[in-house]
Amino acid sequence: MNIIEVSHLVKEYKKIKKESGLRGAVKNLFVQKAEYVRAVDDISFSIEKGSIVGYIGPNGAGKSTTVKMLSGILQPTSGEILVDGISPQKNRKRVVQNLGVVFGQRSQLNWDLRLGETFELLKRIYQIEDKTYTDNLGILNEIFQIDRFIDTPVRQLSLGQRMRGDLVAAMLHSPDVLFLDEPTIGLDVEAKYSVRKFIKEVNQRSKTTIILTTHDLGDIQELCQRVIIINEGKIIEDGSLDALIDKIAPYRHLIIDFYHPAAVSHPHAELISVNEARSVYRFRKDEITAARLIEDISRTTPIKEVGLEEAKIDDIIRTVYQQGNASG
Repeated sequence: MNIIEVSHLVKEYKKIKKESGLRGAVKNLFVQKAEYVRAVDDISFSIEKGSIVGYIGPNGAGKSTTVKMLSGILQPTSGEILVDGISPQKNRKRVVQNLGVVFGQRSQLNWDLRLGETFELLKRIYQIEDKTYTDNLGILNEIFQIDRFIDTPVRQLSLGQRMRGDLVAAMLHSPDVLFLDEPTIGLDVEAKYSVRKFIKEVNQRSKTTIILTTHDLGDIQELCQRVIIINEGKIIEDGSLDALIDKIAPYRHLIIDFYHPAAVSHPHAELISVNEARSVYRFRKDEITAARLIEDISRTTPIKEVGLEEAKIDDIIRTVYQQGNASG
């Protein structure tokens, strides 16, 4: 069952072209030339209920614009959005009741209140029942231990504490859909671990659908079952991370240390380097497994130690961006 449906979504911005120089400055006062720039260019996708989807791309690709349209903050130029069957443009108030949104660089917490007072304020805004509020706060406290700083004024919280507070605030009303825009930006290792743990647990416990935009590829690797990649307003890849890796980087490297110098060949692997007793093989994952390759080679020559190198996720994503730019 799909909880989000996006069909032929377009967002255009009007941009005034200004001429340079003194003559141009005078001309600009009387004549303005406008051009339209597409931040989101005719994209369509659907998201299944209970999934975690990474929505990623380089700066200016159209990620945040899409999220703002999905949450009803921005109006699309054309196209249709349905969140649980409801249009956020036509009935934003109803859709927002079922959404949680966290922007990593912009807090929704009230800086003039204690953290707990901010939660109480949100309880009234969303009209959350007492039992639901208490239960949700208890569950979220198990993950984040927010009771340690719940009486601290928001302005005195560290970046990591504030992000935890924002995540709790977004989940107090039990939304079915959670939009996370750069939730781990600027956080240290411990805080990132807490945020990722939160995302996993909320998804598993409540079957919350999570759309994650991030530049931290560690978030993508650890959390996302599916990745949608957008570049220059267009979707250039959509599928599982494993499928993307297989498509862009179908090869793996097997490093074998023998007891003695050797150069053992194999019909399904390319021997790309030999350095004394160490050999490096390049092979396609869809032709032979690493285990089978090791087994075959060990029949010929005794093996002391093995290592396996996968393609790096950041290199793969960079390759996707470059291909998108080349095709554009």
